[in-house]
Amino acid sequence: MELNTLLPKIVADNKLHAKWLNTLSLMENTGARKISACEDPVTVTYIILKHAAEEHRHAFYLKKQIEKTGEGQCPTYADEYLVAPLSSKYYLNLLDVEVSRYLKKHLNLSGAELRFAAYLLVTYAIEVRADELYPIYQQALDNAGSKVNVKSIILEEEGHLEEMTNQLHQFSPDWQTYADKAVEIESRLFAGWVNALAVEIAAA
Repeated sequence: MELNTLLPKIVADNKLHAKWLNTLSLMENTGARKISACEDPVTVTYIILKHAAEEHRHAFYLKKQIEKTGEGQCPTYADEYLVAPLSSKYYLNLLDVEVSRYLKKHLNLSGAELRFAAYLLVTYAIEVRADELYPIYQQALDNAGSKVNVKSIILEEEGHLEEMTNQLHQFSPDWQTYADKAVEIESRLFAGWVNALAVEIAAA
């Protein structure tokens, strides 16, 4: 099932919508922590610091939006407050693992070089996805007349994709080949996540 079919159902149910927002918040927070984890304590750049800060802010912003669906819902990232919790929690981790394996095999990277290259490719793939997901979600919100909105996130994610592309240009002349592979891996994992969402929503 496609997201543009699932999202109207999610938005129409306040409890489910709160869990969806909390799940997006979890994923943004996971991404922010992954960016911070790959930072070099000496050579960390302005762009990496900016990106980590903005991802943390997105996690907070989405958490704050939950209030618009009803009082006191989803206080933590515990499984009962998430949609498809296992898939949601492991999606980014699996992407990181698979991209890292690809880089080890094809570029023979290790240590700090591997962490930085994985950061570039994983983040690029996620930003490509965010540029698709958030506008579809915003359209579902607009169609439902919801008080929730993610327009500020859409603007920042567009900027992130441009920044990641610039960094990849500097990383390698063959960056597009590596980026396409990361997007291919992400697309497969994302399809699995959407299927898990559909199963849970159908059972609700």
